[in-house]
Amino acid sequence: MEQHDSKAFVNRRSFLKGLALGTAASLASPVAAEPVAKSGQIIEVWSCGGLAEAMHPAHQAYEAQTGVHVAYTGAFAGALGKPLLAGTSTTDVFAGRVLALAKNLRKAGRMRFFKPLCFTSYVMAVPKGNPGKITQLEDLAKKGVRVAMSPKASPPGGQAVMGILKAANLTKEIMSNVLDKDASCVQRTVQEVCSNQADVMIVERRVTRIPRFAPYLDVVEIPEKYFPAGPLTFTVGLMESVHDEGVAQNYIQWITSSQGQAFFEKVGFIPAISAKGQELIEKLGVHDV
Repeated sequence: MEQHDSKAFVNRRSFLKGLALGTAASLASPVAAEPVAKSGQIIEVWSCGGLAEAMHPAHQAYEAQTGVHVAYTGAFAGALGKPLLAGTSTTDVFAGRVLALAKNLRKAGRMRFFKPLCFTSYVMAVPKGNPGKITQLEDLAKKGVRVAMSPKASPPGGQAVMGILKAANLTKEIMSNVLDKDASCVQRTVQEVCSNQADVMIVERRVTRIPRFAPYLDVVEIPEKYFPAGPLTFTVGLMESVHDEGVAQNYIQWITSSQGQAFFEKVGFIPAISAKGQELIEKLGVHDV
């Protein structure tokens, strides 16, 4: 389960409970957004909760420049995507994880267009100084290595890591070293690495940049060939239910510009506007339908 700053998720549980009830990808030019509304104008933005660390400071900068207030909700993308697909909930802009979700929203007529926003990547987080001397995935299979993992974390948390183990043909060996096979929260589990109770954990790079973890962790790279393609992509799209298309278009232009993209790079994502991001756009086919 992804966890974030409490002020970012005010009434999140109530929000999710209510949900249960109830063209080409060209990048914007690297310029600051021009004010397009009077101070106090509101734009509603939903995103996968994993983007929250970047979204909050980005929105503060956008609001300061434009006077447009961003009403932001970050939560599990599946919980947001289902009611958007069904048309039982609406928002102005949606930044979702997994390319298939954006394409399904387009095909269902719920989203007018989408653009690539950023990409995630996976690393091995180790305690500062790497006392376990972890240098490659194969080391996680060695006898006595303490592996932290959250196999039951909400998708893609647990599934993505299992996909990496499968791609490396090391699932059985590494799982035998996992400390808690019932763990369900990535950010709670990574604390075991921070406190040197575990030698290593496979996580998204962004997790290692979170301020409360970063001082206690070092990073060991994982070959990209092992990454599962599905969870890597984040897009941002204009919804059919948008209240003010001009404001929403302006927001999307800004968040995909070099100024907006800098916030994603800082917290560990690969900006879509970067050279690596452009490579991944073509490799993963992140183009509007």
